[in-house]
This record gives sequence, structure tokens and C-alpha cells, in this order.
Amino acid sequence: MSLRHYLLLALVATVVTVILTPLVRGFALRRGLVDRPGGRKVHLQPIPRLGGLAIFLGVAVTLTVQILGEMYLGWGGALVDSGHVKVRVIGVLLGLLVIFVVGIIDDLITLSPGFKLAGQVVAASVVVAAGLRIEFVGDPIRGGLIMLGLLSIPVTLVYIVAFTNVINLIDGLDGLAAGVSAIAAMSLLVLALQGNRLDAATLALALIGACIGFLRYNFHPASIFMGDSGALFLGFALAVISLMGVMKSTATIALAVPLLIIGVPIFDTASAIVRRLLHSRPIQEADKGHIHHRLLGRGFNQTQTVMIIYVWCAALAVGGYAVRWSPGPIRAVAFVSLFAITGFMTYWLGLFEAVHQSDPGADGPEDAKQRVAEKSAK
Repeated sequence: MSLRHYLLLALVATVVTVILTPLVRGFALRRGLVDRPGGRKVHLQPIPRLGGLAIFLGVAVTLTVQILGEMYLGWGGALVDSGHVKVRVIGVLLGLLVIFVVGIIDDLITLSPGFKLAGQVVAASVVVAAGLRIEFVGDPIRGGLIMLGLLSIPVTLVYIVAFTNVINLIDGLDGLAAGVSAIAAMSLLVLALQGNRLDAATLALALIGACIGFLRYNFHPASIFMGDSGALFLGFALAVISLMGVMKSTATIALAVPLLIIGVPIFDTASAIVRRLLHSRPIQEADKGHIHHRLLGRGFNQTQTVMIIYVWCAALAVGGYAVRWSPGPIRAVAFVSLFAITGFMTYWLGLFEAVHQSDPGADGPEDAKQRVAEKSAK
């Protein structure tokens, strides 16, 4: 696959998503399928929430173009072998379809947490059944490999489901989830290409293009949200790309690199759990202590907050690349730098400090002014 081919795939996904997103937005508005303000939310008026449909279709059309190109135009064999779509690829595509359906149902009727989790497990099981598994991990102490055997199934299921949810949990500001996913997909694309994993690279390119196209309408001020159909789909796709990209690697650090690449949403989730435990709050209780809430509380507006998180994600992605491919001394420096950045942000934002629910919230200065103006107008 040439650079021109890569650009074509990303362009197809971008154009399809740019064209379809306004159509989806109009449909959602006519049907009253909107996300209303209130609670921990920072938007001030109802916003359509079915943007995940446009993202899904952008990726689906791009992968269809690639499959047809391989079958009839002689393109490189990323997804097709001997005239047929590879079994593992079919499993991945079916898993992506299942997770999207789970998300779209949740956007339409709001599933209970139990049903939503069950749907995620089903989607992950389809992928695992197709042969995409974490079958071994490197032994960091004695060297060599630790074969997981039957444990590979539950380990892979937990990995995919956890990965799926971290994007959903960080989806709290305009453009945040789509931008973070695009940065992660770009990083995973580099790793996939260096490992000659063309199937993972193709899916990453489709995801990058769809995210960029969606950001045209989702960046602040957003005119549409991706909803669970988008957030779950993006998280699941990133999980699958990460597994496809490191499957043949025997390096001890291989599986840690994708986790570093999405380190910000993972750390946001982990810090929320620790914070609630430290202050005797239920782990599942939602609060305004997430990274984006803390940054808004520091006086940054939505755009500034999102850009700060983008930079943080990019730094972790570069660090993950350095950890994977650099010699020992540079790898050590990368680890220290990543811990230093994360430690500073933890201290500066007070991520482990208690959240006062009586606080009017996580509004940035622009949002607070708009609220005051609205109240005065009433």
C-alpha cells in the first residue's frame, strides 16, 4: 500500500462522514433524539446525539471500498485473501457492527448498564471467536513468553471491553472523544505499519478519516454529539486495532504501548475510582471531578480544555512510540517524562481531591457568562 492509497482511504472516510453528519443531525432533530442540558453536562441547549451513525457509516464505506479494491482492482491484500475476506477480518467487522448496534439502541431507548455491558461482551466475543486473542505476554522478569492458554479468552474480553469504555467515559466536551480517538488511531497506525499489519492500518485510516470528518461538526460549538453509538464504536475499534497491530509481537512492552497511547482516558477513569474510594463514595457514582471538569474549573473554556487534553494525549502517544522502539536509555527517559507529566497534571488539577456536588459545576468562563445572560433574559 502506497502513501497515495493511505491518503485515499482517509479521504473517503472523511468525505463520507462530512456529507452524512448533517443528514444524521437533521434526522435526529426531526425525531427529537437530542441530548438535553443539565446535571454534569456543559452544553446549554438540546443537541442531536446520533453522530455515531455518521462515524460508523464513514468507516463502513471506507472498508467496503478497500475490500472491493482488493477483490477487483488488485490492491494490496490487507483484508482479502484468495478472493475472500479473511475470517479474522469478518469477525472484526461483525464485532464492530454489534457494538454499534448496542450503542445506537442505547441512544434511542437508554439501555440499563447491565444490558449495555452484556452487549459489549457479545461484540468482544465475536472478535475473540474469530481468532483475535492475547495468547501470550512477555515475561518482564525472566524474559521469554508466558503462554495464557485458555486464559487468553477472558483476558482478551476484559481488554476489549475496558478499552471500549474509556472513550465513552471521556466523552464530556465538544470534540474531545473524536479528537482523542483520532490521535490514538494515528499512533496505532504508525505501529501497525512498522509491524506490517496492513489490516490494522486500514481500519486505523478509516477511523482517522471518520473522526476528522465528524470534528467538522462536533468541535466547539458542537452541532451534534456522537452519543454512545459513536463513543462505544470508537473505543471498540481502537481496541481491535491495538490487538491486530501487536498480535505477532513478542516484545514485553508491546501490549503496554496501546495503553500508553490512550493513557489520558485510562488515567481519568482510574483517578475517578481512586478519588471515590478515598472519599467513601460509590465507585459508580458520577461526579464533576474528571479531567475536563477540573480544567474548566481552572478557568479554561471548552476549546482550551480540549486542546490541553489533545496535547497531553499526543505526548503520551509519542512517549508510547519511544518506549516501543527506542534503546534502553531513551526508553527510561520516556517513562520518567510520562510519569512526570501525569504527576504534574494530577497535582495541578487535584484529581484525587473530593468533589463538592453543591458546586455549580464545571462551567468554563464562556459557559458561565452565557448562563448568566440566559437567566437575565428570563
